[in-house]
Amino acid sequence: MGIQIVKQGKRDMDRTFPYNIGLALSGGGAKGFAHLGALQALEERGIKPDIISGTSAGAIVGAYYAAGLKPKEILKLFLKHDAMDFISFTIPKEAFLKFDGFIKFLKETLPVKRFEDLNVPLCVVASDFDKGECKVFTEGELLPRVIASCSIPILFKPVMIDGVRYVDGGLYKNFPVTPIRDVCRKVIGVNVCPKFDEEYDDNILHVAMRSYLFMFSQNAVEDSKLCDLLLEVDSIEGFNILRLKNATKIYYQGYRQMAELLDKNVLSI
Repeated sequence: MGIQIVKQGKRDMDRTFPYNIGLALSGGGAKGFAHLGALQALEERGIKPDIISGTSAGAIVGAYYAAGLKPKEILKLFLKHDAMDFISFTIPKEAFLKFDGFIKFLKETLPVKRFEDLNVPLCVVASDFDKGECKVFTEGELLPRVIASCSIPILFKPVMIDGVRYVDGGLYKNFPVTPIRDVCRKVIGVNVCPKFDEEYDDNILHVAMRSYLFMFSQNAVEDSKLCDLLLEVDSIEGFNILRLKNATKIYYQGYRQMAELLDKNVLSI
């Protein structure tokens, strides 16, 4: 297998890094199942991250994986459910949707309650809605911070943590490479939202989601350049980010593309 390291040189030679391999996982709703497939391909080649950074769907996958669950175990948990088990419509005063079912699901299935108890260090990226800035959580209670990272404004109401309202991390950093770049010798990045659908339904929820996808795609550009190994999962842009019915297809797309990428590039570790 041939190898091409994307970024190497002075960064690697002059410093000792706290972590060897970092993994950055983007937001992307149900497209985040591709993260699980990519993780499976990495594991099969003996590559495991020493630290994980995740936004929204990436934060969810990162939390389960850092807690010790295997990619296929995580997929299996979700395959038992439909999206409507997790979200429901509400009177649109603060938001259109509620996360009550998903919160219950996370409480029942996440084996770890606090960041400090995870097997692998985790950075969960959210947006401080009061100050208008990116926030990286690395300690404290895990569940509210993961939910905050997923709470797209208008669709879901902000999550209150220590008196501050937080919303989806994708608002400022949908592909969170920056939070771990300077502490890792190598960073593997998986972006499941490099593109967005050209066609969309003409209703308020889809218009809102499309508006955010423009933003998410744009603010990921600079972080993408910071990866040593970058997977931008294509061929899944046609899948609705709020539906789980294509979870298995999305998982295997992430698996196949990461396997192909690794066959072409051997990461020097």
